[in-house]
Amino acid sequence: MEEEVEKLKKENEKLKQELERFRIFKENQKQGMIKKATKGNLVSRAPFGYRVEDKKLVPAENFREVEEIFEKFLAENISLTKLAQKHNFSVNGLKKILTNFTYIGKIKFNNQIHEGNHQSLISSTLFNHVQNKLEELGIKQN
Repeated sequence: MEEEVEKLKKENEKLKQELERFRIFKENQKQGMIKKATKGNLVSRAPFGYRVEDKKLVPAENFREVEEIFEKFLAENISLTKLAQKHNFSVNGLKKILTNFTYIGKIKFNNQIHEGNHQSLISSTLFNHVQNKLEELGIKQN
């Protein structure tokens, strides 16, 4: 019995060490992503309307659709559901587009917003008007 207890203690100690190594790895990874965002670089995949070329975010062929989505949401009395269906998105996917700072040339990571190294697809005025409308409608931001 004592032998088994000792064996379990050793296993437990090994697991604790592995968990600590994993925690350190995750923290280093996060710090690297923060550094990347601070330099204005994307830290995730390219959002709708963009593509990655030579490690840079550039407008994709469908980039005009982004502005259309923002303008339609702002100008028309259209539900998120109908607008999402029109563009083949889920409602949640559409909300992610409507609240994504990337479209105004910014990078948001770790609840901080940084100046991006990419071309914006819409004006910050249009973006801010959409944020105000979302807030007025009581639509939660992602």
